[in-house]
Amino acid sequence: MPIEVLRFGVGHRRPDGPPGTTGIAGRVIHGDERGVVSELAFARGARIEPHSNPNTTYFIVIEGGGWVAVGEERVRVAAGEAVVWPPHIDHAAWTEHSEMRAFVVEFAGWDEVERRGVLPGHVRPDGLVEASAAVRGEGGLAPRPIDPATVDRSSGEPL
Repeated sequence: MPIEVLRFGVGHRRPDGPPGTTGIAGRVIHGDERGVVSELAFARGARIEPHSNPNTTYFIVIEGGGWVAVGEERVRVAAGEAVVWPPHIDHAAWTEHSEMRAFVVEFAGWDEVERRGVLPGHVRPDGLVEASAAVRGEGGLAPRPIDPATVDRSSGEPL
């Protein structure tokens, strides 16, 4: 079986972005019943409007920075940070004065996981995966202290 190479980034994004967005271009890299992996490019002033879905989603910032919301909480994010968007909780992302690029990794909802009998697990010291009981989690943003000395005030976004 030959190696499959999937292209994304400049020249491979859909110019209109996902539904309900402004100023975002994106490309689905993978999607099936287990989940979806997408790349999103936010222009200055771009936004994903608040919405919820039944899936646990990771918003992984790889370039630039902007803002995210989970429920009523809002926080700045920058390259090298990931935010967990829990299932059934409103979440959003946007930029103001800078651009941002992120990967979005969305896993199948708990109902689907339970229906298929898939359980989360962890890797033991011997390298084997040990299953654990599935537990529905509650989510929110982790506290992130802001050091004013590290903020580039001319851009309006975090470094």
